[in-house]
Amino acid sequence: MKIKATLDRIPGGMMVVPLLLAASVNTFFPNILRIGGFTEALFVNSASALIALFLLIAGTQINLRTAKASVAKGVTLLSVKWLLGVAVGLLAFWLADSNGLFLGLAPIAIIGAMTNSNGGLYIAFAGQYGKEEDKAAYPFLALSDGPFLTMVALSIFGAMGFANGLFSPMSFVAVLLPLAVGILLGNLDKEMGDFLYKGSDKLVPFFAFALGMGINFSAIIKGGLSGILLGVITVLLTGGGLYLLFKFLGWNPIVGAAEGSTAGNAVGTPAAIAAANVSFAPIAELATVQIAASVVTTSILLPIFIGFLAKRLEKEKGGLAKYNMSVKERRELEASSVIEK
Repeated sequence: MKIKATLDRIPGGMMVVPLLLAASVNTFFPNILRIGGFTEALFVNSASALIALFLLIAGTQINLRTAKASVAKGVTLLSVKWLLGVAVGLLAFWLADSNGLFLGLAPIAIIGAMTNSNGGLYIAFAGQYGKEEDKAAYPFLALSDGPFLTMVALSIFGAMGFANGLFSPMSFVAVLLPLAVGILLGNLDKEMGDFLYKGSDKLVPFFAFALGMGINFSAIIKGGLSGILLGVITVLLTGGGLYLLFKFLGWNPIVGAAEGSTAGNAVGTPAAIAAANVSFAPIAELATVQIAASVVTTSILLPIFIGFLAKRLEKEKGGLAKYNMSVKERRELEASSVIEK
């Protein structure tokens, strides 16, 4: 039975298939793997630990030159995704009906869903299609976790002020530290870095499965068509927008598209906002189920979208591989293209 060969034929298969399989298990048999011990530790609760290890290993391949590129990409991903989400959210506020909804969507649901991305999905796609510097951009994306950036947007809109406790600098340090340890190890001893790097991609299907155990397909039903629409908008606008921007900048566009998702922790954003400002309380419950539907929708749709984009890129001169080349190799490829023309 050729399981690996089958997964390799599916775009992002090493991540997509385990994630959807686990989501199916969690939807229909939620307690079958929640039996404690090693079973629950590996198949249900391991995502954070495995992603942290994946980041540490990625860090062993980073030097000062690539670290600069990682910072540039991370800041670009974070800021552009936020700006796109805020722009659509502001439009929704302007065009909202008498119920405060736009196309059935709560504006705070739009901002919460579009500005907060699934780090696990990003790591999986950056690991499959990108370079080490792309994976190392992840810690900056962790700044979007939780309701902080949604609060910033609402503050700018004049709807509310900042609230204490919604963002902790130590949370950012906690995400950055495994990567920093990896960078230190890799730069102190290249052989140690090479040793850790071997087989690091084997972590992907395991943390993808654990991520899937946090997804329940019933969220799509509760969120209704408006929640599905929110997921589609998130994938197409944030994922598609960053794909085009990264391609324009000469960076791997698939890495940009990998930000087109909604993180599971965004589900708690409406409740946090309502706690800080009671004027949002009447819409918080609806916004919560819509964001939950977006989480599930983007988890299914983004891999399909990225598979489509990857196939398109492979038709170009040099294919997807050219975006993972060095500057010198890229220039040589471009020069050969000019000569051929």
